[in-house]
Amino acid sequence: MEITEVRVFPVSEEKLKAYVTITLDHCFVVRDLKVIHGSTGLFVAMPAKRRKDGTFKDIAHPLNSETRERMEKVILAEYERELAKGEPRPTGTDAG
Repeated sequence: MEITEVRVFPVSEEKLKAYVTITLDHCFVVRDLKVIHGSTGLFVAMPAKRRKDGTFKDIAHPLNSETRERMEKVILAEYERELAKGEPRPTGTDAG
């Protein structure tokens, strides 16, 4: 499985730094990944849905740490490239 496209949508929030959409093998899209600034630096949060009890459950996620690390490396590299282009968009901008 290859990540064939990464689209980054920077936002101006304290912890949430960007929304991300990825395409896998030119044929499967995953939206609403997030770049988050946590206590140990940047990380990628998978798309999640709020449950009735207020907790969140991932909608899609890697099944092993190797895949997660590979995805995070590609996504964060693209996030850094996007930041180098210009300023984050205001919160609420359509993230496609």
